[in-house]
Amino acid sequence: MSHLTRRQLCASAGIVPFFMHFPGSARANIAWSAIENRAKGQTLYFNAWGGSQAINAYIAWAAAQVQQRFGVRVEHVKITDAADVVRRVRNEKAAGKGQGSVDLVWINGENFLAMKREGLLFGPFAEQLPHFALVDTQGKPTTRLDFAEPTQGLEAPWGMAQLTFMADSRRTPQPPRSLAALQSFAKAHPGRVTYPRPPNFHGSTFLKQLLLDTAPERGVLYRPFTDAAFAQATGPLWAALDALHPHLWRAGRQFPLSAEAQRQMFADGELLLALTFNPNEAANEIAANRLPSSVVSYQFDSGTVGNTHFVAIPFNASAKEGAQVFANFLLSAEAQARKADIAVWGDPTVLALDKLKPAERALFAAKPAPGQVDKPAPTLPEPHGSWVEPLEREWARRYGQ
Repeated sequence: MSHLTRRQLCASAGIVPFFMHFPGSARANIAWSAIENRAKGQTLYFNAWGGSQAINAYIAWAAAQVQQRFGVRVEHVKITDAADVVRRVRNEKAAGKGQGSVDLVWINGENFLAMKREGLLFGPFAEQLPHFALVDTQGKPTTRLDFAEPTQGLEAPWGMAQLTFMADSRRTPQPPRSLAALQSFAKAHPGRVTYPRPPNFHGSTFLKQLLLDTAPERGVLYRPFTDAAFAQATGPLWAALDALHPHLWRAGRQFPLSAEAQRQMFADGELLLALTFNPNEAANEIAANRLPSSVVSYQFDSGTVGNTHFVAIPFNASAKEGAQVFANFLLSAEAQARKADIAVWGDPTVLALDKLKPAERALFAAKPAPGQVDKPAPTLPEPHGSWVEPLEREWARRYGQ
C-alpha cells in the first residue's frame, strides 16, 4: 500500500477536509491556534546570553507576559557563549537524544551556520509566525540573511545591531569617522585608542569592519571562505593593523578582554574612544548615570558592519510549540517597542513601522535621547559566517602572543 498523506487520501476519495474550505489566512489562523493550544502548560528553556542586567530584566518581563497570556513557562538559561549551546545540541544529536535540553537559543553568525549545516535546527518556522508579517524584510534584508547565509525560516529575527563608536564631545569634538581618520587619530593620541581582543565578539566585529574597509573586492567576503580568497582579501587588513597597533594602548601588545572593559577605560578617561554593537548603548549608559551626557555615538560615514540577531529552535527541542509562541511574542509591536526603549534595553527593532497600526507605531515615538546616533550610517552586511574563525585564528597567530 502506498504511503499517502491524510490530505491525499481524502482527495482520492473525493473528500475535502473541512479546513481546506477556508481561505489561506483562515487556515493559517487555525494552524496557529493549534500551536498555541499545544503550547499551554509547556516549560520552555531559553538559552540566552546573561551578561546584561537590562537584557535579563527584559527577558524576565517577556517570560511573565507569555506565561500570563499563553500558559507557557519560560526559564532563562543564562549562557556566556552560544557556541557552548551548539556543542551541547551537537552532542545530544550524536547521543540520539530526542528530547533535548534547549528549546530556544539566542543566536546568529557562525553559530547559526554550524547548526544549519549540521541539521541541528527545527523548521522552517519563522515566517509562519503571525507577527513575522510585521518584519521589515525589505529595508532590513539581514532579517532573512545571517552573516550572508539565508535563514530559510530556521530562525526568527529579534533585534538589529550595528558597529558604533563612542566619544566624549568635550574631549574629542571631532571623532574619526573613517579608517584613515582613525589611523591618524591614533597616531596623534598614542595609547588612547584600542579595541577588544578577538575572539571577543566586539573585537572580531572590529576586525570585520577593517576587513570590509580594506578588502580589494568585497564580493568575495560574502561567499564561503577559501584559503586563496582569504589570503588575497586579508593582506591589506594585516597591513593596516601593522600600521595601527604601535599607536594603540600598550602599543598593541595587550588588548581589553571585552567591550565592557574598554567602555570602563573610556569612562575613566584612559581611552578616548569605545565601541559597541548596539547604537543605543551610550544612551543606555547615560540614562543609568554611568557615562556623562556629553558622550556621543557615531558610525563611519561610509557605513559600519551590522546584522540581525535571532532566536532559533533546536531540532530536538522538547517545547517546540512553546518556543514558537514565545518567538512570536518577541516580534509583537508591544515587545519590540519595549525592547527599543532606552530605559529598558535600547535594542533597535526589526519591524517595519509603516506596517503597524497607528497605536502600535506610537509606542516607538520616543524623543531622541542623549547619546543616540544622530546620523545613522549605511549598514554593511556581515561577511559570510565561514570567515570568522579563520580571521580570529590568523589574528591570534600574528598579534595574540
